[in-house]
Amino acid sequence: MAKSPAPAPNDTPVDSTALGSGKGRATPSRAEQEAARKRPLVPDTKEAKARARAELAAQREKARIGMAAGEERYLPVRDRGPQRRFARDFVDAGWHLGEGVMPFMVLVIVATLIPVQFFQYWSFVALWIFILFVIGDMIITSIRVKRAAKEKFGESRLEKGLGWYAAMRTVQMRFMRLPKAQVKRGQYPA
Repeated sequence: MAKSPAPAPNDTPVDSTALGSGKGRATPSRAEQEAARKRPLVPDTKEAKARARAELAAQREKARIGMAAGEERYLPVRDRGPQRRFARDFVDAGWHLGEGVMPFMVLVIVATLIPVQFFQYWSFVALWIFILFVIGDMIITSIRVKRAAKEKFGESRLEKGLGWYAAMRTVQMRFMRLPKAQVKRGQYPA
C-alpha cells in the first residue's frame, strides 16, 4: 500500500470558530492528521543554528565585558571575593618592576641581533639582574598585600594564596591585566 507524501506541518493555531463545525470542507484522514502533528526530532534549519550561534556570541561578549569590568558573577573562581578584589586594587595602585619584563626582553632580543659580543653578553647579564629585582619586588608586594589584608579582614579569615595572586599580577603589564584595573595609580584601597 503506497502512502501519499505527508503535508508540511502547519504551526499556525487553528481557530475552531472560523472553521465552523467542519462543514464546507472534507474531514481530514487519520494519516493526514498524524502527518500534520509530526515534527522532526532535531530541527535542521540553518537559521536556528545561526540564531543559536549569534546568541552564544552575544553571551560570550557580555561575559567578556563583565569580566574586564570586574563584575563578580563573570569572574573566574580564582578572581572572586572581596580579598581578591582588595589584592587586585592594591597591586593596580602601585608601580611594579614586573610590568617592564616584556619590554626589557624585547630590548635584549634586539641587542642580541647586534653582531658585537660585548652587547650580547651584557644585555643578558642586565636581563638576569633585572629579573632578580622583579622577583624581589614580587616578594615585597606579596608581603605588603598579606599584611594589609590581615589588617582589613582579620588574620583568621585570610585566604590562602593571596600573596601569590598579588605577586603574579605584578608581572603583567597594566593594560593586559584581567580583570582590568579598577583604581588609578596611587589610589590604594583602605
